Amino acid sequence: MTINISPLIFSLGPFAVRWYGAMYVLAFATFAWLMVQRIKGKEVLVNKDQLFDYMVAAAIGLLLGGRLGYALFYAPSFYFANPLQIIWPFHAGQFVGIGGMSFHGGLIGVITATYWFARKHNWSFWQLADNFVPAIPLAYTWGRIGNFLNGELWGRPTKAPIGMIFPRDPLGVPRHPSQLYEAFLEGIIVGVFLWKFRNHPKLQGKLLPAFLMLYAIARFIVEFFREPDTHLGAILGPLSMGQVLSTIMFFVGWYICFSLHYQGEVKKDDKKK
Repeated sequence: MTINISPLIFSLGPFAVRWYGAMYVLAFATFAWLMVQRIKGKEVLVNKDQLFDYMVAAAIGLLLGGRLGYALFYAPSFYFANPLQIIWPFHAGQFVGIGGMSFHGGLIGVITATYWFARKHNWSFWQLADNFVPAIPLAYTWGRIGNFLNGELWGRPTKAPIGMIFPRDPLGVPRHPSQLYEAFLEGIIVGVFLWKFRNHPKLQGKLLPAFLMLYAIARFIVEFFREPDTHLGAILGPLSMGQVLSTIMFFVGWYICFSLHYQGEVKKDDKKK
């Protein structure tokens, strides 16, 4: 199957709507809708006004973190030599746009925004994170669908019937639609699990580290089907940058979960005494 979808949905003069941008809008809309359901069910700390304020802060953290993460993790030599290119869409007198976002960098940006928001309202960071984490993966699914529609971040060559040809691929060979694998595993599977168990007593205060570990496992698996960045390739034995970052992400999540559990056990012992 050849995937030849125009990245442009429609245009009116200079105004153009692209699939990738539309997927970002759907992602934020999905996140907002899921959070409103939690607010109606009185499951969370925030109200609708605070939700809007948080989404603005999170969007800024996502964009800044995603862009800075891409520069740091995927093309540090270029951006250290040309730091203005992180935010400037012109290079050598030509318009090149602002391309390249890192999920791991965007996640750090959102976590930073959440920490700031928790401090602003004098809330527990872990409690506040519990409010938002269950809605994130299902919203994130749209981003990977956007990659698919945009014909980018394709998978490794395959002879399997599911192989797809992406017009922007210079080799023009059938490849795994790894964008859809990511949407399914990292978005839907992780999202359904966290949403289903969002109010489970043993996961209270631990939904963020649970998400870190679950996403890291899913991403690590999918990276075996995803084509590594051409300018990086494998960076640690057979592992890609995505797998290295996901491994770090998993152990960070495990350490946080272990620490929170240990603190909880210590508090229980203190109460018994």
